[in-house]
Amino acid sequence: MRSYRIAAIPGDGIGTEVIAAGLRALAVCSERDGGFRLAVDHFDWGSDYYKAHGRMMPENGRDQIRHHDAIFFGAVGAPDVPDHVTLWGLRLAICQPFQQYANVRPTRVLPGITSPLRHVSGPELDWVIVRENSEGEYAGVGGRVHKGFPHETATDVAMFTRTGVTRIMRYAFGLARSRPRKRLTVVTKSNAQRHAMVMWDEIAAEVAAEFPDVDCDKMLVDAMTMRMVMRPDSIDTIVATNLHADILSDLAAALAGSLGIAPTGNINPEREFPSMFEPIHGSAFDITGKGIANPVATFWSGAMMLEHLGERDAAARLMRAIERVTADPRLHTPDLGGTATTAQVTDAVCEALLGDNR
Repeated sequence: MRSYRIAAIPGDGIGTEVIAAGLRALAVCSERDGGFRLAVDHFDWGSDYYKAHGRMMPENGRDQIRHHDAIFFGAVGAPDVPDHVTLWGLRLAICQPFQQYANVRPTRVLPGITSPLRHVSGPELDWVIVRENSEGEYAGVGGRVHKGFPHETATDVAMFTRTGVTRIMRYAFGLARSRPRKRLTVVTKSNAQRHAMVMWDEIAAEVAAEFPDVDCDKMLVDAMTMRMVMRPDSIDTIVATNLHADILSDLAAALAGSLGIAPTGNINPEREFPSMFEPIHGSAFDITGKGIANPVATFWSGAMMLEHLGERDAAARLMRAIERVTADPRLHTPDLGGTATTAQVTDAVCEALLGDNR
């Protein structure tokens, strides 16, 4: 039997609730498939760990998880801990050193979910956003001087390297090539950012020459927001910088119905380090403990993880289960306008998995 070691890091807020739900569904996937098993190691890192130890994870935390096959991550962030402390202390402290430079965010309207776009019923919105995940606007380069004085100065420098841009472009073009429409939109802001973004455009054009079968166009990020709303059917695969894709993917999730259904894979394509899979909705402390968090994004992230591990049949089975459950309005959580609980949705997905004979 094939065996995979999974590092589960629930993190903060509803992360603990949805990861528990996700692990249960993954266990049922393994049981239903019968050909693989998941050995899960749990790590209690996050804001509570920070309050007890003064850091978000142990000093040797990455060494503890670097040999796992994948990481299943919940959320990070707490109202009483500064956001830059939680993000840089845990999530980015894993993504960047582990070279998870391709942040992959599929978006589509699942059965039974209504898009706020009045002319979208489903097939018109089926995208994948590829976010550069290692440098750019979130490189962490900058600083503050003269704190407290009128001339206090703060800088954040967006860092772009030829290596970083080239590898994310190749990944995005390769992903676009693998999809039926073979279409890629390169998002930029080179009219205003005349150095790094111009290099971004130039490298995109160079890489495009390696993929003549991919239909490629370019769009300024502000115009891209309008295109996503007005012409969703003209989009397939998108590649954008760390900041631009971060914003666009939240818009994409909203257009697909809810942030609660949006998954993510932080991918190390070379597999030198484990990749990390997570819902994008965050810790959502306003609903923590109420039992109403939508676990669909976590289930979908789990399907992405199974796909990454090579368990394609199990991944497809989990996606079918998700779609059968979202198709039933009685199983919609409050973010989708329903009254279902996390437990009810999880039970239904597990039942759908066990009953899937396709």
